[in-house]
Amino acid sequence: MKISIQREFDFIEYDVDMSDATLLEVLNEIKTHQDSSLAYSSGCRSSVCGSCAVRVNGKEVLACSYKAEDGDKVEPLKNVPLLRDLVVNMDAALETNKRAKAWMSEYDKSAALTPQNEFINALQSDCILCGSCYSACPVYSVNEEFLGPFALTRVWKYVSDKRELNAAEKIETIQTNGVWDCTLCNECTLVCPQGISSKADIEKLRMKLTMAGYSDPNLANSFGGGFGFDGSPSF
Repeated sequence: MKISIQREFDFIEYDVDMSDATLLEVLNEIKTHQDSSLAYSSGCRSSVCGSCAVRVNGKEVLACSYKAEDGDKVEPLKNVPLLRDLVVNMDAALETNKRAKAWMSEYDKSAALTPQNEFINALQSDCILCGSCYSACPVYSVNEEFLGPFALTRVWKYVSDKRELNAAEKIETIQTNGVWDCTLCNECTLVCPQGISSKADIEKLRMKLTMAGYSDPNLANSFGGGFGFDGSPSF
């Protein structure tokens, strides 16, 4: 089986005598027996930590779960700084969680959750922060200030939680470079290893913002602030 891996500015082809192996197993084989200088990230080997995310044939995957095939072309994630070979720096992407205030800031300890309450945002808790959605996001590729898929998914997780007492602050935070800037292309959903649809979460956030009296500031700007579209809430 021949695998091409991006090294600096070019692809290097490796011939590995393996079958029915995960890409991570192939990478380990190459590093152990052919090229000890190959750099890549891995951790749990169980699709839980998200550290082994890469792109194969133009699509984001987890190396520990993807079954390698002859002719595969392996690249690092996009839209994040490259450190070496398949290793990238995720700091900027992870920082979006902080900018989006994607945590439970004030909560009602007395609020009892029903199974229905828990179901509303249970899937969002499965995010492993692998960065696949940021790599696939066309908006983030041209606007590094965009809060991006997993930050907005986490905001939905908390503003939809009946225990959160400060949802208004989070809603205000995602008004700029947030929910209205997403193109709803669904690329993030297609590559999420956990099956989370950030597109659907962003649509639900837009609905929540609209119900709170907000409107798309991009639409307001296109009308020059006229026609009643000023991007501000109306309570």
